[in-house]
Amino acid sequence: MAARTRARTRWSALAASALIQCFAGGSYCFGVYSPALKASQGYDQSALDAVAFFKDVGANVGVLSGLLAAWAPVGGRRRPWVVLLTGAALCAAGYLPMWLAVAGVVPAPLPLVCLYMLLAAQAQTFMNTADVVTAVENFPDRRGTVIGIMKGFLGLSGAILVQVQRTLHIDPGSFILMLAILPTAIALLLMYFVDVHSAHQRYNKKFLDAFSLMAVTVAGFLMVVIICDQVFMISSAGQSVCFAILLLLIMSPVAIVVRAQRSESKQREEPTSEEQTGLLLHEETAQQDSENASSSTPLVGSNNQDMSSDKAENLNVVQAMCKLDFWLLFLAMACGMGSGLATVNNISQIGGSLGYTSRETSTLVSLWSIWNFSGRFGAGYVSDHFLRSRGLGRPFFIAATLLVMGVGHAIISSGFHASLYVGSVLVGLCYGSQWALMPSITSEIFGLNHFGTIFNTVAVASPVGSYILSVRVVGFIYDKESPQGELACAGKHCFALSFLIMSCVCVFGSAVAFVLFIRTRKFYRRVIYARLLPFVDK
Repeated sequence: MAARTRARTRWSALAASALIQCFAGGSYCFGVYSPALKASQGYDQSALDAVAFFKDVGANVGVLSGLLAAWAPVGGRRRPWVVLLTGAALCAAGYLPMWLAVAGVVPAPLPLVCLYMLLAAQAQTFMNTADVVTAVENFPDRRGTVIGIMKGFLGLSGAILVQVQRTLHIDPGSFILMLAILPTAIALLLMYFVDVHSAHQRYNKKFLDAFSLMAVTVAGFLMVVIICDQVFMISSAGQSVCFAILLLLIMSPVAIVVRAQRSESKQREEPTSEEQTGLLLHEETAQQDSENASSSTPLVGSNNQDMSSDKAENLNVVQAMCKLDFWLLFLAMACGMGSGLATVNNISQIGGSLGYTSRETSTLVSLWSIWNFSGRFGAGYVSDHFLRSRGLGRPFFIAATLLVMGVGHAIISSGFHASLYVGSVLVGLCYGSQWALMPSITSEIFGLNHFGTIFNTVAVASPVGSYILSVRVVGFIYDKESPQGELACAGKHCFALSFLIMSCVCVFGSAVAFVLFIRTRKFYRRVIYARLLPFVDK
């Protein structure tokens, strides 16, 4: 029994969650199998964008997963495995019938395919919610970093799944079957280890840094493999070797867990100094410190009612939705995440209109995952650094990334040679950044008790923005620009106007996020920064 207890620690939970995230992002591979779906069902671009919209709804509307994550059936303790089990069931229930439809085994009208896609994408929200909430509760003083790690590995999952496809030479139709089996099996195998542990115990920050380093290493290796494969056409044998190395890198967190648990066992026998070990305080103690700090330095200005310390902690979703800050964050995310999803959903068709080969568009999907990861991991780490060193609120980084995202959309709209490569780098980086920043901001402004539910409610902004921009703007303009009677459009005019519109939308979203930054800057400095002072590295 003691051995089983030692096997389940905050470190094993972090490693198991990271591995689940590595294979959970099937929705990011839509560009790989969407041509097979479009051809087999005879869809035009608007119909395909309708399916993509239901994918976005499923992958981003995680209110149900948030409610299930907040459920505590035994002694007030959360059970993340229940959320993961539900996610595994939904993954199989969505992708399996979709594969049967593409294979022509069973008929599937458009509404039914949309339903399958909704279920399959919902699986991602359940897995993601269980992993993110567990990581934040296990490491509440480094929430930006652990959210960046979790979201980063989820962003990498698209590239990882594509590498599996290329190594095993899986065609786009059978790739859907792989998405039904692989993420489901990984979640079922590892959900035992994903659990919430005591926040009283000390931990050595160097092991958390090791997780971050490993995430960066996996991303760097994937980028090198993808670029080399594009330039030099790696042989089948070389592809197999690269895939074996990738699997070893993905499994390396297990070694970090073993070292961390050995170190903590020695610490219990002979405690180390505080300079070597980060002292993790209980969230209630931190909350009490923040209340004391804010009571001695009360907030002033128009932000008093929304950001007073006693109301900024542990709101439920209804209370949060009564705050202006919730809707400012929601609107900014609709602009950023919505335009980012519109880009990745149509990336195959954009590449086709500009004369890219199917291999080049597949490479773009893989590279998008790398940029997505870089944004998610980098934004969490950088925002943590500036918050701890200068008390700079995270909404500032939301405003900055939205502005850069607008530049990326403008570059894609130009249609010049390699514009899609350059523009997708900027859009992918900023899109990933917003997925790391939004949950961190939500947990800080509205508290941890209903964190899973609230951040998934804010995430509803993503499919809302995607529907408006992808279906009503991109799909409509694409079909209008296509020759009459044809389903394809060729030339830069197919998407130029759409991306100019999305560029303007991102600039507007940046202005909204900056308003949120102004409203919350005193709260971040006087409450959040004061709470982190005991943890600031000397």
